[in-house]
Amino acid sequence: MGKRSGNRIFIMWQDGIADRVKAIAGPITASLGMELVAVEAAVEHGRRLMRVYIDKPEGVTLDDCADVSMELGLALDVADPINERYVLEVSSPGLDRPLIKEGDYIRFAGRKVRLRTKAPVEGRRNFKATIVGAKDGATTVTDEDGRRWELEIANIEKARLEIEL
Repeated sequence: MGKRSGNRIFIMWQDGIADRVKAIAGPITASLGMELVAVEAAVEHGRRLMRVYIDKPEGVTLDDCADVSMELGLALDVADPINERYVLEVSSPGLDRPLIKEGDYIRFAGRKVRLRTKAPVEGRRNFKATIVGAKDGATTVTDEDGRRWELEIANIEKARLEIEL
């Protein structure tokens, strides 16, 4: 099973591996004063990658990534949840960061987002909108035509902030 992203092909490996790494990475990032945004297990150009995305309000530095990489690398060596060779990558989620939790929609209220729902909402799955806020497991957004939508976060397949220059 693979998906194309730009010129690269990502193939997911070992179902559940990202969840096992997330369980180890969460407490480590929290102890270092950072948020664990996402964990992605992929194969790119024949290499197995474990990507860990971290963030904090004032932004992530190279030293932050190095600290998490060192701590997490040691913890993964001890827990050994991955039975194969892999490369651990730790980075910020980028300007177009994914939105996953309700707190993400609250934090980025007022920002533009592109999102896709799992199931259609009034016949629509793709939205380009501005985040109004979030509560009770739903986010409210206003689309480009000014229409307000309340979308269940559990029904959102993918959401990313728009890069605003």
